[in-house]
Amino acid sequence: MITLDDVCLSLKGPRGQVDILDHICLQVNRGERVSIMGPSGSGKTSMLMCMAGLERVSAGRIIIDGQAVHALSEDAMAVFRRDTIGIVFQNFHLIPTMTALENVAVPMEFARRKDAHVAAKAALDAVGLSHRMDHFPAQLSGGEQQRVALARAFAMRPKILLADEPTGNLDQETGQQIVGLMMAMHREFGTTLLLITHDVSLAAQCDRMITIRDGKLL
Repeated sequence: MITLDDVCLSLKGPRGQVDILDHICLQVNRGERVSIMGPSGSGKTSMLMCMAGLERVSAGRIIIDGQAVHALSEDAMAVFRRDTIGIVFQNFHLIPTMTALENVAVPMEFARRKDAHVAAKAALDAVGLSHRMDHFPAQLSGGEQQRVALARAFAMRPKILLADEPTGNLDQETGQQIVGLMMAMHREFGTTLLLITHDVSLAAQCDRMITIRDGKLL
């Protein structure tokens, strides 16, 4: 499902060029759950952003579901990302002026799905938020906001879910609930899951654990 072939990412900083990813090679099978661990600043998030096409690699190839995403234009990548990849961030990234229902429906409306609101209601019901659909993010707890983000990510039935510290801003109990939901949806839809976490017990629930340090895959 995912191949990273000798991927490098270098960015210009105030002191010159900084090597973020250093010749990363990785293969992830369809339906596999892979946890990504490593210290802060090691390149974990950058690697996921390159997979999502939100960051352009400096060298190497990224092949996702047979598509050479490193070679796509920004517009083509946006469409591919919409149809193939779901993303869950640590900080939720909900639109504050939209209700929970509207936040989940937005990507489906961009895809011109006529059933966007019906599907959004079903997705929110699946994460236990049918009673909070008309609430705005500021009216929701952190755990509820992350449930909305999870519903939004899975509503499009993505082939791949990229989760960047999805429990980082949550207490332990709420975090475990979010992980349980994420794993249940993975099983139901067969989604390929890449999960960045500092929690060893969470990483151990995946099929494989990998570690990045100083931009290198260990």
